[in-house]
Amino acid sequence: MITAGPTQELIDPVRFISNHSTGKMGYAIAAELAERGAKVNLVSGPVELDISHSNIKKTSVNSAREMLSSCLSLYSDCDIAIFTAAVSDYRPAKIANQKIKKSGKPVTLDLVNNPDIAYELGLLKQSKQINVGFALETENEIENSSLKLKKKNFDFIILNSLKDEGAGFSHSTNKITIIDQEGNQTKYGLKSKMDVAKDIINYLLDKIESN
Repeated sequence: MITAGPTQELIDPVRFISNHSTGKMGYAIAAELAERGAKVNLVSGPVELDISHSNIKKTSVNSAREMLSSCLSLYSDCDIAIFTAAVSDYRPAKIANQKIKKSGKPVTLDLVNNPDIAYELGLLKQSKQINVGFALETENEIENSSLKLKKKNFDFIILNSLKDEGAGFSHSTNKITIIDQEGNQTKYGLKSKMDVAKDIINYLLDKIESN
């Protein structure tokens, strides 16, 4: 199972909270796994990407709660879960029924926490399952990623730093560091996201074989 892309949290019928995720990394990993014979369930937020492979079943969602619901229905039957989606941390406490009209006065938007999908599924993780996380950081990259690794019960986490040119959102390239449960770090140079997907799957397969 792979999550990919952003989520959208409605403010009113025409506006929403989201982020700059394109879904390219998640889709590249899904395509690489499918090419290697894996049966892939891809749970995707709204993206401008197409993917077509007989081994890929795509479920389209919009909000974080929709993504969680889809993931919960799939997770118990999956061997590997890879969480590449950039899930909105917050959503509006109330969604306006009609478009909020401009009045010239300041508008206050009350936000509430969204479910943490990776954390919730990490609580359900069985010994036979492997969970893989992603972290996009702007400071204290290794420390913050390592904390997320432990908190969310990941077997390893893939760090992207926005300090690295060509990495992160809106690029066709990426530069990653993989951190495992023992704190070991494996660094990779700047590559296309398709090549990064190959590196990630090779690392994953090596981990499976070593266990």
